[in-house]
Amino acid sequence: MNSIQRKYIENRVFTALLVLSTILFGVVLRPFWGAIFWACAMAIIFYPLQRRMLGHFGGRSALAAAVTLLIGFIILVVPIVAVIFAFVQEGTQLYQRIENEELSPAALFERIGNSLPILPELLQRVGINTGSIREMLSESAVAVSQWLAQEALKFGGNTFTFVLRLVLMLYLTFFLLRDGQKLVIWMRRAAPLGGERTQLLFDKFVEVTRATIKGNIIVAMVQGALGGFIFWALGVSAPVVWGVVMAVLSLIPAVGAFVVWLPVAIYLYSTGDWERATILVAFGSIVIGLSDNVLRPRLVGRDTKLPDYMVLFSTLGGLTLMGINGFVIGPLLAVLFVTFWNIFTVDLNKAGPE
Repeated sequence: MNSIQRKYIENRVFTALLVLSTILFGVVLRPFWGAIFWACAMAIIFYPLQRRMLGHFGGRSALAAAVTLLIGFIILVVPIVAVIFAFVQEGTQLYQRIENEELSPAALFERIGNSLPILPELLQRVGINTGSIREMLSESAVAVSQWLAQEALKFGGNTFTFVLRLVLMLYLTFFLLRDGQKLVIWMRRAAPLGGERTQLLFDKFVEVTRATIKGNIIVAMVQGALGGFIFWALGVSAPVVWGVVMAVLSLIPAVGAFVVWLPVAIYLYSTGDWERATILVAFGSIVIGLSDNVLRPRLVGRDTKLPDYMVLFSTLGGLTLMGINGFVIGPLLAVLFVTFWNIFTVDLNKAGPE
């Protein structure tokens, strides 16, 4: 065996061991993928603030990272954790009310039909059986309330795991803020894609992460908070639960918070509560509805924007496969997919016909 053959075998073995060790390390980190991803996302979002703090503290990166992390924890993590605990509490109470038949969606639908006789007639004309609607509402309400109760119990039993992952996320975020620039330089050198391709992929990753979190999640959180506030102000039960539902629906293109507040407004109109119904419609249409048009351009700016149909499928697919993390990871994978194909197309055109 000559030296060239030996070198070839050594390179192949080393590459195989490199891939194997990377896969095994990924398997070891699998329970913490969510924490690692959100640490990366927080570091990307708050990195501009980290740079300002770095200049303010005279280049002391550890102090700048600690202050940046504290600010991010106060303005982002604390409100989200508070909403999660309130959501679990109200979800459990909502389940108990439905289980005790204190709240019956079928009875609410029947009450709306009695107050608005034209509604059952219109449904019958288009071939929709009102009886089946009442049955579907009852079954759906029980199923959703049971899911809320199960998730509440699961969360209560996994509080230690939740706290552990939260602490690990904050711990990793600190080091990513402090050493982020060094890590990016190392990854650029390690990635076997070429400097130009690697830079483009890094830029797209940063752009879509910022665009998704700032342009989608923060706007959805604002709309959910506004919806929960108006429900609380009008005395609607479980405002935190409905606020979270409105926030989630706001993330999905072609859907929005109106799917929640509009039926409530119709119910209030049907019961003769014109004042609260009118306030809800006005607040939902003007404040909640326009908040997206006002906030998104300011938060996103020129960041990457996927077509709505791609956002829809990638968001729903990510949610199905990865849970809540999929709201960000789904669109991120879609952007990486588009970016890789754009790079391939450019390289193909540069090569020209054979």
